[in-house]
Amino acid sequence: MAAVNCGFRVSRKISLSIVVRLLLNPPVPFTLLKTATDSRARLGRLELPHGWVETPIFMPVGTQGSVKTLHPDELELLGAQIILANTYHLWLRPGHELIREFGGLHEFACWKKPILTDSGGFQVWSLAKLRKITEEGVRFQNHLDGSKMLLTPELSMEIQASIGSDVAMLFDECPPYPCDEKYAANSLALTTRWARRCKDWVAANEPRSGTGRQHHFGIVQGSVYPELRAQSATELAQMDFDGYAIGGVSVGEPEEEMFRAIDHAVPYLPENKPRYAMGLGTPPQILEMIGRGVDMFDCVMPTRVARHGTAFTLDGPIQIKNLAFERDPRPLCETTHPHVARFSRSYIRHLFRAGEILSLRLLSFHNLHFYLRLVSDARRAIADGTFLSFQQAFIQRYQQQT
Repeated sequence: MAAVNCGFRVSRKISLSIVVRLLLNPPVPFTLLKTATDSRARLGRLELPHGWVETPIFMPVGTQGSVKTLHPDELELLGAQIILANTYHLWLRPGHELIREFGGLHEFACWKKPILTDSGGFQVWSLAKLRKITEEGVRFQNHLDGSKMLLTPELSMEIQASIGSDVAMLFDECPPYPCDEKYAANSLALTTRWARRCKDWVAANEPRSGTGRQHHFGIVQGSVYPELRAQSATELAQMDFDGYAIGGVSVGEPEEEMFRAIDHAVPYLPENKPRYAMGLGTPPQILEMIGRGVDMFDCVMPTRVARHGTAFTLDGPIQIKNLAFERDPRPLCETTHPHVARFSRSYIRHLFRAGEILSLRLLSFHNLHFYLRLVSDARRAIADGTFLSFQQAFIQRYQQQT
Protein backbone atom coordinates (compact mmCIF):
# COMPACT_ATOMS: atom_id res chain seq x y z
CA MET A 1 0.00 0.00 0.00
CA ALA A 2 1.14 3.56 -0.53
CA ALA A 3 1.86 5.71 2.47
CA VAL A 4 -0.39 8.77 2.50
CA ASN A 5 1.29 11.98 1.23
CA CYS A 6 4.79 10.66 1.93
CA GLY A 7 6.23 9.97 -1.49
CA PHE A 8 7.33 6.41 -0.73
CA ARG A 9 5.83 2.92 -0.85
CA VAL A 10 5.47 0.65 2.15
CA SER A 11 5.54 -3.14 2.10
CA ARG A 12 2.21 -4.83 2.79
CA LYS A 13 3.96 -6.67 5.61
CA ILE A 14 4.24 -3.41 7.56
CA SER A 15 1.07 -2.63 9.49
CA LEU A 16 -0.65 0.72 9.30
CA SER A 17 -0.09 1.24 13.04
CA ILE A 18 3.68 0.99 12.55
CA VAL A 19 3.54 3.50 9.69
CA VAL A 20 1.53 5.92 11.83
CA ARG A 21 3.99 5.51 14.70
CA LEU A 22 6.94 6.24 12.41
CA LEU A 23 5.22 9.36 11.08
CA LEU A 24 4.36 10.65 14.56
CA ASN A 25 7.67 9.60 16.16
CA PRO A 26 10.45 9.84 13.57
CA PRO A 27 13.99 8.83 14.54
CA VAL A 28 15.98 11.61 16.19
CA PRO A 29 17.22 13.77 13.31
CA PHE A 30 20.87 14.37 14.14
CA THR A 31 22.50 15.84 11.06
CA LEU A 32 26.25 15.43 10.83
CA LEU A 33 27.17 18.50 8.80
CA LYS A 34 30.94 18.14 8.68
CA THR A 35 33.85 16.18 10.14
CA ALA A 36 37.16 18.02 10.44
CA THR A 37 40.08 16.85 8.31
CA ASP A 38 42.63 17.79 10.99
CA SER A 39 40.95 15.91 13.86
CA ARG A 40 37.80 13.93 14.69
CA ALA A 41 35.89 17.14 15.53
CA ARG A 42 32.31 17.15 14.22
CA LEU A 43 29.85 19.87 13.29
CA GLY A 44 26.23 18.84 13.67
CA ARG A 45 22.65 19.81 14.38
CA LEU A 46 20.20 18.02 16.64
CA GLU A 47 16.45 18.55 16.29
CA LEU A 48 14.58 18.15 19.59
CA PRO A 49 10.90 18.73 20.46
CA HIS A 50 11.64 22.18 21.90
CA GLY A 51 14.10 23.38 19.27
CA TRP A 52 17.36 22.92 17.38
CA VAL A 53 20.71 22.41 19.08
CA GLU A 54 23.94 23.12 17.22
CA THR A 55 26.86 20.87 18.11
CA PRO A 56 29.42 20.93 19.61
CA ILE A 57 27.35 22.38 22.44
CA PHE A 58 27.78 23.19 26.12
CA MET A 59 24.75 22.73 28.38
CA PRO A 60 24.47 24.94 31.49
CA VAL A 61 23.51 22.90 34.55
CA GLY A 62 20.24 23.67 36.31
CA THR A 63 20.23 20.99 39.00
CA GLN A 64 16.98 22.07 40.64
CA GLY A 65 15.39 23.26 37.39
CA SER A 66 17.26 26.57 37.64
CA VAL A 67 20.75 27.60 36.56
CA LYS A 68 22.03 29.13 39.77
CA THR A 69 21.65 32.93 40.11
CA LEU A 70 20.38 33.42 36.52
CA HIS A 71 16.97 34.26 35.06
CA PRO A 72 15.78 32.19 32.06
CA ASP A 73 15.80 35.36 29.95
CA GLU A 74 19.49 35.81 30.78
CA LEU A 75 20.19 32.27 29.57
CA GLU A 76 18.57 33.17 26.27
CA LEU A 77 20.62 36.38 26.18
CA LEU A 78 23.71 34.19 26.60
CA GLY A 79 22.68 32.06 23.65
CA ALA A 80 22.08 28.90 25.68
CA GLN A 81 20.37 26.35 23.44
CA ILE A 82 19.77 23.57 25.97
CA ILE A 83 20.10 23.16 29.74
CA LEU A 84 20.48 20.14 32.02
CA ALA A 85 18.33 19.28 35.04
CA ASN A 86 18.86 16.66 37.75
CA THR A 87 16.36 13.82 37.96
CA TYR A 88 17.31 12.71 41.48
CA HIS A 89 17.01 16.16 43.06
CA LEU A 90 13.76 17.04 41.27
CA TRP A 91 12.33 13.67 42.31
CA LEU A 92 12.99 14.50 45.96
CA ARG A 93 11.91 18.14 45.69
CA PRO A 94 9.36 19.24 44.52
CA GLY A 95 8.48 15.76 43.19
CA HIS A 96 7.83 14.60 39.65
CA GLU A 97 4.05 14.40 40.17
CA LEU A 98 3.90 18.11 40.97
CA ILE A 99 6.06 18.96 37.94
CA ARG A 100 3.73 16.86 35.78
CA GLU A 101 0.72 18.77 37.15
CA PHE A 102 2.30 21.99 35.83
CA GLY A 103 2.73 20.52 32.36
CA GLY A 104 6.38 19.48 32.76
CA LEU A 105 9.56 21.30 33.66
CA HIS A 106 9.48 23.60 30.63
CA GLU A 107 6.26 25.19 31.88
CA PHE A 108 7.17 24.96 35.56
CA ALA A 109 10.56 26.68 35.08
CA CYS A 110 9.52 29.05 32.25
CA TRP A 111 12.21 27.66 29.91
CA LYS A 112 10.97 27.03 26.39
CA LYS A 113 14.10 25.56 24.81
CA PRO A 114 15.36 21.97 25.10
CA ILE A 115 16.15 20.28 28.41
CA LEU A 116 18.27 17.19 29.05
CA THR A 117 17.82 15.26 32.30
CA ASP A 118 20.33 12.90 33.84
CA SER A 119 18.96 9.65 35.22
CA GLY A 120 19.97 9.83 38.87
CA GLY A 121 22.74 7.33 38.18
CA PHE A 122 25.45 9.81 39.12
CA GLN A 123 23.99 10.00 42.62
CA VAL A 124 24.62 6.25 42.86
CA TRP A 125 28.28 7.28 42.85
CA SER A 126 28.23 10.64 44.63
CA LEU A 127 25.98 9.51 47.50
CA ALA A 128 27.86 6.24 48.05
CA LYS A 129 27.51 6.42 51.83
CA LEU A 130 23.72 6.73 51.58
CA ARG A 131 22.85 3.94 49.12
CA LYS A 132 22.87 0.23 48.38
CA ILE A 133 22.93 -1.15 44.83
CA THR A 134 20.83 -4.21 43.99
CA GLU A 135 19.57 -5.83 40.80
CA GLU A 136 16.23 -4.12 41.35
CA GLY A 137 17.75 -0.65 41.59
CA VAL A 138 19.38 1.61 44.16
CA ARG A 139 18.14 2.04 47.70
CA PHE A 140 18.84 5.59 48.89
CA GLN A 141 18.70 7.33 52.18
CA ASN A 142 17.08 10.63 51.29
CA HIS A 143 19.71 13.28 52.06
CA LEU A 144 16.97 15.80 52.89
CA ASP A 145 15.03 13.94 55.57
CA GLY A 146 16.73 10.54 55.96
CA SER A 147 13.78 8.54 54.61
CA LYS A 148 14.42 5.35 52.65
CA MET A 149 13.78 5.40 48.90
CA LEU A 150 14.23 3.06 45.94
CA LEU A 151 15.20 4.31 42.49
CA THR A 152 14.84 1.73 39.72
CA PRO A 153 15.46 1.99 35.96
CA GLU A 154 11.72 2.08 35.36
CA LEU A 155 11.09 4.77 37.98
CA SER A 156 13.97 6.87 36.62
CA MET A 157 12.35 6.81 33.17
CA GLU A 158 8.93 7.58 34.68
CA ILE A 159 10.32 10.58 36.57
CA GLN A 160 11.99 11.91 33.42
CA ALA A 161 8.79 11.36 31.46
CA SER A 162 6.92 13.44 34.07
CA ILE A 163 9.57 16.14 33.83
CA GLY A 164 9.04 16.13 30.06
CA SER A 165 12.68 16.60 29.12
CA ASP A 166 13.67 16.51 25.47
CA VAL A 167 16.49 14.05 26.23
CA ALA A 168 16.32 11.50 29.05
CA MET A 169 19.38 9.53 30.11
CA LEU A 170 19.20 5.84 30.90
CA PHE A 171 19.69 4.69 34.49
CA ASP A 172 23.22 3.43 35.09
CA GLU A 173 25.79 2.73 37.76
CA CYS A 174 28.83 5.00 37.70
CA PRO A 175 31.72 2.94 39.10
CA PRO A 176 34.15 4.65 41.48
CA TYR A 177 37.77 5.41 40.72
CA PRO A 178 39.81 3.45 41.37
CA CYS A 179 38.11 0.07 41.07
CA ASP A 180 39.41 -3.32 39.99
CA GLU A 181 38.48 -4.87 36.66
CA LYS A 182 36.13 -7.42 38.21
CA TYR A 183 34.09 -4.70 39.92
CA ALA A 184 34.03 -2.64 36.70
CA ALA A 185 32.88 -5.67 34.66
CA ASN A 186 30.08 -6.53 37.09
CA SER A 187 29.03 -2.89 37.24
CA LEU A 188 28.95 -2.68 33.46
CA ALA A 189 26.87 -5.85 33.18
CA LEU A 190 24.34 -4.34 35.61
CA THR A 191 24.25 -1.06 33.66
CA THR A 192 23.59 -3.01 30.44
CA ARG A 193 20.74 -4.97 32.03
CA TRP A 194 19.28 -1.73 33.37
CA ALA A 195 19.57 -0.20 29.87
CA ARG A 196 17.39 -2.99 28.47
CA ARG A 197 14.82 -2.41 31.20
CA CYS A 198 14.81 1.32 30.42
CA LYS A 199 14.31 0.55 26.73
CA ASP A 200 11.43 -1.80 27.53
CA TRP A 201 9.76 0.88 29.69
CA VAL A 202 10.12 3.46 26.91
CA ALA A 203 8.68 1.08 24.31
CA ALA A 204 5.68 0.35 26.55
CA ASN A 205 4.97 3.95 27.59
CA GLU A 206 6.15 6.09 24.63
CA PRO A 207 6.98 9.20 26.71
CA ARG A 208 6.51 12.61 25.13
CA SER A 209 8.16 16.01 25.37
CA GLY A 210 5.93 18.87 24.33
CA THR A 211 4.44 17.92 20.95
CA GLY A 212 7.19 15.43 20.11
CA ARG A 213 8.63 12.24 21.48
CA GLN A 214 11.17 12.16 24.26
CA HIS A 215 14.63 11.00 23.15
CA HIS A 216 16.83 8.61 25.10
CA PHE A 217 20.61 8.31 25.39
CA GLY A 218 22.53 5.26 26.56
CA ILE A 219 25.55 5.70 28.83
CA VAL A 220 28.87 3.97 28.12
CA GLN A 221 30.62 2.71 31.26
CA GLY A 222 33.63 0.47 31.88
CA SER A 223 35.89 2.56 34.14
CA VAL A 224 39.51 2.73 32.87
CA TYR A 225 39.44 -0.65 31.10
CA PRO A 226 39.59 -0.37 27.27
CA GLU A 227 37.91 -3.71 26.56
CA LEU A 228 35.00 -2.89 28.86
CA ARG A 229 34.53 0.55 27.29
CA ALA A 230 34.47 -1.03 23.83
CA GLN A 231 32.05 -3.72 25.01
CA SER A 232 29.71 -1.17 26.57
CA ALA A 233 29.67 1.09 23.51
CA THR A 234 29.08 -1.86 21.18
CA GLU A 235 26.23 -3.31 23.24
CA LEU A 236 24.49 0.04 23.59
CA ALA A 237 24.87 0.79 19.87
CA GLN A 238 23.16 -2.51 19.11
CA MET A 239 20.18 -1.37 21.21
CA ASP A 240 19.82 1.63 18.87
CA PHE A 241 19.28 4.57 21.21
CA ASP A 242 18.89 8.18 20.03
CA GLY A 243 22.33 9.15 21.28
CA TYR A 244 25.16 7.97 23.48
CA ALA A 245 26.92 9.41 26.49
CA ILE A 246 30.31 8.51 27.91
CA GLY A 247 29.89 8.30 31.66
CA GLY A 248 32.13 7.45 34.57
CA VAL A 249 34.58 10.22 33.75
CA SER A 250 35.74 13.08 35.96
CA VAL A 251 35.24 10.92 39.05
CA GLY A 252 38.76 11.40 40.39
CA GLU A 253 40.81 9.77 37.65
CA PRO A 254 43.86 11.50 36.08
CA GLU A 255 43.15 13.61 33.02
CA GLU A 256 44.89 11.17 30.69
CA GLU A 257 42.55 8.39 31.85
CA MET A 258 39.60 10.64 31.10
CA PHE A 259 40.77 11.11 27.53
CA ARG A 260 41.47 7.39 27.16
CA ALA A 261 37.89 6.63 28.20
CA ILE A 262 36.70 8.84 25.34
CA ASP A 263 39.11 7.25 22.86
CA HIS A 264 38.11 3.72 23.86
CA ALA A 265 34.39 4.40 23.36
CA VAL A 266 34.01 6.78 20.40
CA PRO A 267 35.16 4.35 17.65
CA TYR A 268 32.34 1.96 18.59
CA LEU A 269 29.55 4.55 18.57
CA PRO A 270 27.43 5.29 15.49
CA GLU A 271 28.57 8.19 13.33
CA ASN A 272 24.99 9.36 12.83
CA LYS A 273 24.14 9.76 16.53
CA PRO A 274 25.21 12.50 18.97
CA ARG A 275 27.94 11.80 21.54
CA TYR A 276 27.89 13.32 25.00
CA ALA A 277 30.70 13.49 27.59
CA MET A 278 28.99 13.79 30.96
CA GLY A 279 29.92 16.25 33.68
CA LEU A 280 33.09 17.91 32.39
CA GLY A 281 35.30 19.83 32.03
CA THR A 282 37.75 22.76 31.88
CA PRO A 283 37.92 24.81 28.64
CA PRO A 284 41.06 22.98 27.38
CA GLN A 285 39.47 19.61 28.21
CA ILE A 286 36.35 20.46 26.25
CA LEU A 287 38.41 21.38 23.19
CA GLU A 288 40.41 18.16 23.55
CA MET A 289 37.22 16.12 23.59
CA ILE A 290 35.69 18.01 20.67
CA GLY A 291 38.83 17.06 18.76
CA ARG A 292 38.21 13.43 19.74
CA GLY A 293 34.69 13.39 18.27
CA VAL A 294 32.44 14.42 21.20
CA ASP A 295 29.43 16.67 20.51
CA MET A 296 27.79 17.57 23.85
CA PHE A 297 29.08 18.68 27.27
CA ASP A 298 27.81 19.82 30.66
CA CYS A 299 29.60 20.94 33.80
CA VAL A 300 28.76 22.78 37.01
CA MET A 301 32.20 24.41 36.99
CA PRO A 302 31.33 27.75 35.32
CA THR A 303 28.70 28.71 37.90
CA ARG A 304 30.24 26.91 40.87
CA VAL A 305 33.63 28.64 40.68
CA ALA A 306 31.90 31.93 39.85
CA ARG A 307 30.23 31.88 43.25
CA HIS A 308 33.71 31.72 44.80
CA GLY A 309 35.12 34.59 42.75
CA THR A 310 36.81 32.80 39.82
CA ALA A 311 36.34 34.17 36.31
CA PHE A 312 37.44 32.45 33.09
CA THR A 313 39.46 34.59 30.67
CA LEU A 314 41.40 33.94 27.48
CA ASP A 315 44.56 34.19 29.60
CA GLY A 316 43.35 31.58 32.08
CA PRO A 317 41.15 31.81 35.18
CA ILE A 318 41.54 34.72 37.60
CA GLN A 319 40.49 35.08 41.23
CA ILE A 320 38.72 38.43 41.22
CA LYS A 321 38.96 38.84 45.01
CA ASN A 322 42.75 39.15 44.81
CA LEU A 323 44.30 42.50 45.73
CA ALA A 324 45.84 42.76 42.25
CA PHE A 325 42.41 43.73 40.86
CA GLU A 326 41.61 46.45 43.43
CA ARG A 327 42.23 49.25 40.91
CA ASP A 328 41.95 47.31 37.66
CA PRO A 329 39.69 49.26 35.26
CA ARG A 330 39.46 46.49 32.64
CA PRO A 331 36.45 44.24 32.05
CA LEU A 332 36.80 40.62 33.12
CA CYS A 333 37.92 39.58 29.63
CA GLU A 334 38.21 41.23 26.24
CA THR A 335 35.50 38.90 24.91
CA THR A 336 33.06 39.20 27.81
CA HIS A 337 29.40 39.78 27.00
CA PRO A 338 28.25 43.44 26.81
CA HIS A 339 25.90 42.66 29.72
CA VAL A 340 29.01 42.37 31.94
CA ALA A 341 31.65 44.31 29.99
CA ARG A 342 30.49 47.67 31.40
CA PHE A 343 31.70 46.67 34.88
CA SER A 344 35.38 46.91 35.82
CA ARG A 345 37.31 44.19 37.58
CA SER A 346 37.73 46.66 40.42
CA TYR A 347 33.96 47.08 40.84
CA ILE A 348 33.24 43.34 40.70
CA ARG A 349 35.95 42.76 43.31
CA HIS A 350 34.26 45.38 45.49
CA LEU A 351 30.92 43.56 45.11
CA PHE A 352 32.45 40.27 46.28
CA ARG A 353 34.13 41.87 49.26
CA ALA A 354 30.86 43.61 50.17
CA GLY A 355 28.88 40.36 49.88
CA GLU A 356 26.61 41.71 47.15
CA ILE A 357 24.55 39.12 45.25
CA LEU A 358 25.21 40.96 41.99
CA SER A 359 28.81 39.71 42.12
CA LEU A 360 27.62 36.09 41.92
CA ARG A 361 25.25 36.88 39.08
CA LEU A 362 27.82 38.80 37.01
CA LEU A 363 30.50 36.12 37.29
CA SER A 364 28.04 33.29 36.63
CA PHE A 365 26.78 35.09 33.54
CA HIS A 366 30.33 35.81 32.37
CA ASN A 367 31.61 32.25 32.89
CA LEU A 368 28.69 30.67 31.07
CA HIS A 369 29.19 33.13 28.23
CA PHE A 370 32.87 32.13 28.12
CA TYR A 371 31.94 28.44 27.76
CA LEU A 372 29.19 29.04 25.24
CA ARG A 373 31.42 31.29 23.17
CA LEU A 374 34.15 28.64 23.31
CA VAL A 375 31.93 25.99 21.69
CA SER A 376 30.53 28.57 19.25
CA ASP A 377 34.07 29.46 18.17
CA ALA A 378 34.84 25.74 17.90
CA ARG A 379 31.84 25.24 15.60
CA ARG A 380 33.03 28.12 13.43
CA ALA A 381 36.56 26.70 13.29
CA ILE A 382 35.29 23.26 12.28
CA ALA A 383 33.20 24.84 9.53
CA ASP A 384 36.23 26.82 8.32
CA GLY A 385 38.55 23.80 8.46
CA THR A 386 40.78 25.40 11.11
CA PHE A 387 39.79 23.58 14.29
CA LEU A 388 43.22 22.19 15.20
CA SER A 389 44.97 25.55 14.84
CA PHE A 390 42.15 27.22 16.82
CA GLN A 391 42.48 24.63 19.59
CA GLN A 392 46.26 24.96 19.79
CA ALA A 393 46.17 28.77 19.85
CA PHE A 394 43.47 28.85 22.53
CA ILE A 395 45.22 26.38 24.82
CA GLN A 396 48.63 27.99 24.38
CA ARG A 397 47.30 31.37 25.48
CA TYR A 398 45.00 29.97 28.19
CA GLN A 399 47.81 28.01 29.84
CA GLN A 400 50.66 30.48 29.36
CA GLN A 401 50.63 31.52 33.02
CA THR A 402 50.76 27.97 34.38
